[in-house]
Amino acid sequence: MSAADVVIAPVSGKSDFNAFIDLSYRLNRDDPHWVPPLRAEVVELLTPGKNPFHEHAKVQLFLARRSGKVVGRISAHYDELALTQPVEQGMGPGTGNWGMFEAEDEGVAHALIARAEEWLREQGMTRILAPISLSIWEEPGLLVHGHDHSPMVMMGHNLPQYEGWIESAGYQVAKRLLTYDVMVQDGFPPLINRIVALGEKNASIKVRPVDKKQMQRETAIILDILNNAWSKNWGFVPFTETEKVYGAKKLAPMIIEGANMIAEIDGEPVAFMLSLPDVNAKLKTMGGKLFPFNWAKLLWWLRNPQSEGFRVPLMGVVTKLQNSRMASQLAFMMIEYIRRYAVANHGVKRAEVGWVLEDNQGMVAIADAIGSKMNREYRIYSKAL
Repeated sequence: MSAADVVIAPVSGKSDFNAFIDLSYRLNRDDPHWVPPLRAEVVELLTPGKNPFHEHAKVQLFLARRSGKVVGRISAHYDELALTQPVEQGMGPGTGNWGMFEAEDEGVAHALIARAEEWLREQGMTRILAPISLSIWEEPGLLVHGHDHSPMVMMGHNLPQYEGWIESAGYQVAKRLLTYDVMVQDGFPPLINRIVALGEKNASIKVRPVDKKQMQRETAIILDILNNAWSKNWGFVPFTETEKVYGAKKLAPMIIEGANMIAEIDGEPVAFMLSLPDVNAKLKTMGGKLFPFNWAKLLWWLRNPQSEGFRVPLMGVVTKLQNSRMASQLAFMMIEYIRRYAVANHGVKRAEVGWVLEDNQGMVAIADAIGSKMNREYRIYSKAL
């Protein structure tokens, strides 16, 4: 359908805000692999004062209506921290974003994208990277491969037709983000076991589980390593101190001590690996609502989650060790220790690693070495304004 009869307007007031959130539940309800996010989490994501992203970003939400009916949505935004990053790393001056994208048809999609572009031009932006919802650390990219199975925790899922609609609006692929699926129940290849055994003989190496009783300290250690380890990566935007505190609070309920590791060399933290139970498998039955009873079910499940799948969303090794044998050895040790624990204590059979930048040769090599296979591809698109 054409965009001529579509009216795009900024979100204004509580009714519009609720309509913005509710639309995704309507448009995706017939997709058997879509996992309804907790509505309270979406509200928090989009609300200044609750999500510290808004402390260094400007966000405008838009709704599309046709004959008074809500038929699409989009967020247009830019991150002031991203604007300070080197251009060669993807972000940089003049880079704006849009995300939270949903549309009933191609005409609606093009009208929404055009309005987001107009707003970003008004803010002085000269190029777009999208979709990013809202931060690069949350749900970046459009799913283009892997629609035939549900995403794991903290990964997005969208209608397959969005790919063609976005590309027909003049967008080019800027970067591919990949996830890898690996069966873990029976262990890794012998080479990995030998590398782990050699590391265990090195007295300077200590790989330890996180201490949930010191979660604030542990999160600070992990995010400090992350800010260092990812500082040269494409798309990198550093965490602020406020975001570190916020991250600790958000991650704490899902952190299982034996499934999350920090590696030290001579007492200095130099690497970490996070692994989370696939809470999406539980959320899928909840329809996005915690109340009246789902909150108790979720909290009970998180006390000792039994899940066939775990996801490794983040890992990092400090820059001074990257591209060294030590870096890969620490990675394999953390992976193996997490595997042993998760299989023995939580019934895990498979793990998902990612997202991984398509040109991150080190991580792609690790994924290959443990026998994983690429199972999902997300794309971040670019366009000059």
